[in-house]
Amino acid sequence: MILPADTFIVVNKTVLSDKDRNILTLLYQPIVGASSISLYYTLWSYLDKSEILSNEWTHHHILRDMLINNTELQESLEKLEAIGLIKAYKKTGNINNYVYELYSPLSASEFINNPLLSTGLFSAVGKLEYERIINYFKIPKINLKEYEDITKSFSDVFAFTNLQLNDNLIYDIKKSTNRKLELLTKIDVNTILSLISDDMLNKRSLTKDTKDFLYKISYIYNYDNDDMIELIRNSLTEKHTIDKKLLQENANKYYRYDNMNKLPSIIYKNQPEYLRKELTDTSNRSRIIHLFETTSPYDFINSKYKTGNPTSSDLAIISYLLIDLNLKPGVVNVLVDYVLKINNNKLVKNFVEVIASQWSKSNIETVEDAMNIAEEEYKKKRKVKEKAKTIPKNPDWFNKDIKENTATLDEIKELEEYMKRG
Repeated sequence: MILPADTFIVVNKTVLSDKDRNILTLLYQPIVGASSISLYYTLWSYLDKSEILSNEWTHHHILRDMLINNTELQESLEKLEAIGLIKAYKKTGNINNYVYELYSPLSASEFINNPLLSTGLFSAVGKLEYERIINYFKIPKINLKEYEDITKSFSDVFAFTNLQLNDNLIYDIKKSTNRKLELLTKIDVNTILSLISDDMLNKRSLTKDTKDFLYKISYIYNYDNDDMIELIRNSLTEKHTIDKKLLQENANKYYRYDNMNKLPSIIYKNQPEYLRKELTDTSNRSRIIHLFETTSPYDFINSKYKTGNPTSSDLAIISYLLIDLNLKPGVVNVLVDYVLKINNNKLVKNFVEVIASQWSKSNIETVEDAMNIAEEEYKKKRKVKEKAKTIPKNPDWFNKDIKENTATLDEIKELEEYMKRG
């Protein structure tokens, strides 16, 4: 975690203008939140008069200027990094030194035509507000059928005389620069394309942008190779090329059909780095904590199904925990594991809500805290049911001795299969 005494400088890698403020506020803010955009403006304000480089500051200045805590600062930075607005570098020492590079937001056209960002915006603001935002950036259409184009060309107006050759045409001049969004998806486009016949798809028509578009669609809707093959086959034109607009419409339609008419939302994929515990030993407890922290809730719930995929109701519960209650992904994994073990492998929304609401009010953010509170709750339930014949099976990590014991080779092998167990 970043400490208040850690220092930083801001480097401007682009050209920032007032027009960027509208794009940041209307397009980016609904996805990353007001705190992240406020942090971007704050870093911007630290630049010198030429808007190139800042002085060296401590993070205490950000915390003081924005009236936020370390956790909020860390989350805001991660969101700005993930969405391509900043890039962060760290030099470790007694006092850590950071460099934050600022990048421009995409243009309105680039943002809206990016399926990742437009889907995130739509899911954040809803249909009516989304359409209002789109209309704000639309260019008005004027009927020019009765007009003649009389625009002069460069050569109509200018000519060169006494020509002198300029041998030095390369300059390191400031320009508007964007960062591309970095994704890790579970598809292989080359494998997908090899499984679609040449009679159906003209492979020569595929550009780098088209392949990039396929990766983005698979990421948004969590589609695998088989899903994307079917999607592409149903989104081809008469000329055997991929119709991007039709492909996105089909992806949206299929997803909504399987998810009770809901659209995907942008959420943390797994536990944020700053809330993770450093893996310092090979005890069962440490390895299970690491498992909860490095697995996304979708993959975790998916691992509980020996055959098939999670039900739409299960995924709706996961979405509720992450988005509505704002629980951290690692905490959600612990909660899901706990509920499945004490409730006969069933995720019942009302049952989950009671526990999740309590954890949310208790501000449980780390996996270790979630495991501790689950253990306390289980002990209370056990006392109540001591007289009963059946006591619910407790999760594997409820063993008091786990904290001290080092895992044996057999135990480590068993833990590696943990995700596959029901």
